[in-house]
Amino acid sequence: MSVRDEIIETVNKLFIYTDNRDWDRLISEVFTPRVFLDMSSMGGEAAEINAEEICKMWEEGFRGLDAVNHLAGNYLVDTDRNGAAVYCYATATHYRKDAKHGSTREFVGTYDLHLELVAAGWKIDRMKYTLKYVDGNPDLT
Repeated sequence: MSVRDEIIETVNKLFIYTDNRDWDRLISEVFTPRVFLDMSSMGGEAAEINAEEICKMWEEGFRGLDAVNHLAGNYLVDTDRNGAAVYCYATATHYRKDAKHGSTREFVGTYDLHLELVAAGWKIDRMKYTLKYVDGNPDLT
């Protein structure tokens, strides 16, 4: 596998493990122990936090959802001696079967990720999500 493939594999694991709510594998295989997380385009503040905190936050946010599905692509990968930068498009579809005003909401945006190479492989140490738009039932009510 090429270095580029290894990097993209880690990014794909971010989305697949999140969809599967596999928090342990996100912590052990995808994230560095501390991650600079910037999802301020959806509200809130950017901050450096523990990988466990990210997973707890996402677990709470997905509570009550019947399914989550991320699709990512259009990867632009740039490597240098400091790690790797990845830019990609991503959509996240959330599904709640008993919502009365539409059972889905879709977030469309881009990610700017930074990965570092550690003994266990490539890990994400910074991620910024930039929301373009939300479609569907935003509150899933």
